[in-house]
Amino acid sequence: MLDYKCFQCNKKVAQDYLRKKIRCPYCGSKILFKSRSVTTKVKAR
Repeated sequence: MLDYKCFQCNKKVAQDYLRKKIRCPYCGSKILFKSRSVTTKVKAR
C-alpha cells in the first residue's frame, strides 16, 4: 500500500482516501507527493 505525504503539513495520507478526492484530509492542501523508498548505494570495483 502506497502512502502519500502532504507537502504543506507533512502528514501521511492513505491511498484509499485519495480515491474520493485529491486533497489532504488534515489541512486541505492539493499538493501531495509519494515518499521514496530508501536507496542503497553500491560501489563499483
